[in-house]
Amino acid sequence: MERPLIAVLNGPNLNMLGLRQPEVYGRTTLDDVEQLCAQNAEKLDVGIDFRQTNGEGELISWVQECRGRAQGIIINPAGYTHTSIALLDALLAVDLPVIEVHISNIHRREPFRHHSYVSRAAVGVICGLGVQGYALALQAMTDILLNEETQ
Repeated sequence: MERPLIAVLNGPNLNMLGLRQPEVYGRTTLDDVEQLCAQNAEKLDVGIDFRQTNGEGELISWVQECRGRAQGIIINPAGYTHTSIALLDALLAVDLPVIEVHISNIHRREPFRHHSYVSRAAVGVICGLGVQGYALALQAMTDILLNEETQ
């Protein structure tokens, strides 16, 4: 049987991890996060497609490409969390399980960060646990996918 593919999609400014506001996001780089995800995916026997973009349209296109190709989506929409109804619409349209991840706790930050459009499409949200949230999301998504197979 082929390993399930999980798309791990990252939004704007995450390419600046480790440099941008280290007091909020830490010193771990996006390359470090990708390695963390790859190591965890290997242990869980799933494949990942790890990507980052600063463009909303590109992120939406990637979400749409997941339909028929990936079995689930883990997404850190970054700034588009709070602004992109189009991203929400794309996530709802692909009809896949979605887990939303944030490195910081968006509920302890500025009030405009408290609302997430993306959460409406997500089966779960992990925030405030640093980059370890990605590993937790991979475990949770794998559990969701395995549970679907056994039903």
